[in-house]
Amino acid sequence: MVKMESTEEQDRKLVLEFCHLLEKSKQLFNGLSRDLPQYGHRQWQAYFGRTFDVYTKLWKFQQQHRLVLDSKYGLKRWQIGEIASKIGQLYYHYYLRTSETNYLNEAYQFYAAIRGRAYYSRAAKEDRPDLMVKKLRYYARFIVVCLLLKKMKLVRELVTELEKQIQEYTNTYEPEDHLEWSLVLEEIKGFIKAEAAVAVLHADSNPIILSHRLSPLTTPPCERSPHMTLSLQEILIVGSACEQAKFSELTMDMFRMLQTLEREPTESATNPLSMSHGLHGHDASPAASRIPPYGVPGSKGYMENGRRDSRDNPHKYLLYKPSISQLLVFLASGFKELPLGGALLLYMSADGCFSTTKHPEDYGYELGGLGTSVKRDSVDGGGLSCRGKSYKENHCLYPGDLYPFTRRPMFIIIDSDNSFVFQHIPRYFGQPLVILMSPQDVPPAFQADVQHHGSLFTLFLHSPLTALCYICNVGDVPIHHWERCQTYVDRFITEASRLVTRCRIDEIEQGIGFIDSSYVQFFGDDFLRTLILRFVFCDVVLRLHRGFRGRHMRPRCEPQLPANELLEHPSLSHIIFQLASALDVRNHFSEGPECD
Repeated sequence: MVKMESTEEQDRKLVLEFCHLLEKSKQLFNGLSRDLPQYGHRQWQAYFGRTFDVYTKLWKFQQQHRLVLDSKYGLKRWQIGEIASKIGQLYYHYYLRTSETNYLNEAYQFYAAIRGRAYYSRAAKEDRPDLMVKKLRYYARFIVVCLLLKKMKLVRELVTELEKQIQEYTNTYEPEDHLEWSLVLEEIKGFIKAEAAVAVLHADSNPIILSHRLSPLTTPPCERSPHMTLSLQEILIVGSACEQAKFSELTMDMFRMLQTLEREPTESATNPLSMSHGLHGHDASPAASRIPPYGVPGSKGYMENGRRDSRDNPHKYLLYKPSISQLLVFLASGFKELPLGGALLLYMSADGCFSTTKHPEDYGYELGGLGTSVKRDSVDGGGLSCRGKSYKENHCLYPGDLYPFTRRPMFIIIDSDNSFVFQHIPRYFGQPLVILMSPQDVPPAFQADVQHHGSLFTLFLHSPLTALCYICNVGDVPIHHWERCQTYVDRFITEASRLVTRCRIDEIEQGIGFIDSSYVQFFGDDFLRTLILRFVFCDVVLRLHRGFRGRHMRPRCEPQLPANELLEHPSLSHIIFQLASALDVRNHFSEGPECD
């Protein structure tokens, strides 16, 4: 009898310990969004470490004592799934905080395990609408992670399952939020359709999913010089275009640009986080029983072990339709966090805020700017109108708002129908400053698609060959043909890089200022060099394309890049003509030399 009481007491203590860990994990998880600022690096590291630590203990505990928890606590599979989902969310939010794409893989492992083990399979039978909502949110989060990892086949499967689950939820409970979930479904379907701008096909006509993150094979070559001193450290990506395809506060332009500014994630063969190492026994965690090779999130060792001293990816913030105060706070945070030798990049995709001032005297505020958190019903004729000289639109970013941040090296990309107003930003503080500005207009044939499917300029910066195919009405390309055409793009980028370096050498040797020193200082960074060279590709292609007539249909940059020595150099034009011939779209381009 005593022995039986002892066993029951042990079981009771196990259940109490589980309840304590569960409650503690919920408190810490809720505190991540409630108590921690979304900007700054240092405040949240320790908090994330404690949260991961508690969830690791909780996951191990439910594994080791599953039989007792099943019988004495009544642990259900959906509760295990909820814990796993929270861990997946932790990894995803850690990716957002650090920009390290390896943590996307960790989030994926947990989300995939939930689906593989059908943890939520009996959610509908619990007669709890709140549990069904958790299941729907899990699907939405899993889809976002798969989109970012370019697992498009799985995305389509998940969308089909989500649609079925929404239908079941609606039929069973007739909830008030059924229209919201229908909108979520339509958003993701529209996003997937818009994302596939050009299809690359296998021999069997099935589409191939290509990644456009930076890799050793796609990093542009560069002849290094002592003047290339800066590295990209902080990024602010802002998406405020009103009618652009979006999902989960990611517009299409934001989605493309964040991938452009990340390296391809790597999976270590000995990574104990992987499915093959982590899944054993009954419902073993894909990640909870071991330390990642790149450090435990938030732990002391994470910041101090060898590879963490220099991040693979620059740190970035993602802002969807922020207020002007939010935008400036995040800019100030990135500015504050810049180390010595670091550069800040601001990318903005937004509708124009147009001025009606007839004789502007202040280029900082009287030429208009960009709408940041403007709803579509506020937009008149494609852009806001700031009427009168004394009135300024509250939710508009003006060029003058950026002046204080030019105290540090700054690289600005403006994608808008009012982008050119940013060409007048002065260099009061003598720091490196480059501004890449999109065309302010596109031919009528592209206007509707570009407005919804994402900007053409950002597409050029994301995937130059895709953009060229798009403006030449090439909807699909066989993979072997795509690879051949990609060699021409690579040749162009290599030649453009050589010409930039040549301009600098000529400047030094001959005393002729062919290229501004800002470009040279930024050129040593892989990401910034890629953006500069893809900008050159965009400018050359649009200048030669018959459909893009007028200076407003071509991009601009400040400081200006040399025309004769770079943008209009015959060697670059020749490669574009060769590429056009290879794609059989030579008729889209102006007359030029015959191609080999």
